[in-house]
This record gives sequence, structure tokens and C-alpha cells, in this order.
Amino acid sequence: MVIIFFLGAGFYANFDCVMLDVCPIHIGDNCMLAPGVHIYTATHPLDADARNSGQEYGKPVTIGTMCGIGGRAVINPGVTIGDNAVIASGAVVTKDVPACTVVGGNPAQIIKRLPPTNP
Repeated sequence: MVIIFFLGAGFYANFDCVMLDVCPIHIGDNCMLAPGVHIYTATHPLDADARNSGQEYGKPVTIGTMCGIGGRAVINPGVTIGDNAVIASGAVVTKDVPACTVVGGNPAQIIKRLPPTNP
């Protein structure tokens, strides 16, 4: 059996969230998703001929512990979000997010660094 989802203890997702899981999605303990968060693992080739052939593939998404993801944020395939990170509402996350940072915008950029937390 292949495990596609891993949702940690204390995970919470508000309404209208989408998790497109053609690859694993791992979400750590005590993470919160606001309304309308979308997490995608499906992607396709950039080359037009390959794309037009119908070829698709996936890249896993990993979200660390104690993360907060704001409303209508989009997490793209292959992204890893570090522990204690915060994703602002409406952010489009296309690259990995370091632990203890706040990111926002399209594409998401670091807005602020947060102090490390004690487990």
C-alpha cells in the first residue's frame, strides 16, 4: 500500500481546501490551513511537444511542523516548507520555504524571519 497523505497530530484544515495528490503530501504536527488553500503535486513538462502528448508527472509536497498557511495560498509541486513557517494569504509558493520564515506574494518571497521555537 502506498501512503499518499500524512497528516500530523493537531492538523486543521478549514473549508474549501484542495490537495491534488498524485504524489505524497506530508503535513507535520500542529499545522493549520485557512480557507481555500490549494496544494498541488501534479505537474507537466515545459516542452510543448511533451506537454501536448499528455505526459504528466508529480512531485511530492512536504510541510513541516507548526506551520500556518493563509487563505487562498497555493503550494506548488515539489515544494518543502520548513518548521514554524507562515505562508501569507494569497501567496503562490513555487520554491522551498526555510524554517521560521514568513513568505508572501506571487511568487512568494521572504517577508520576515521568525525566532526559532522550542519543541
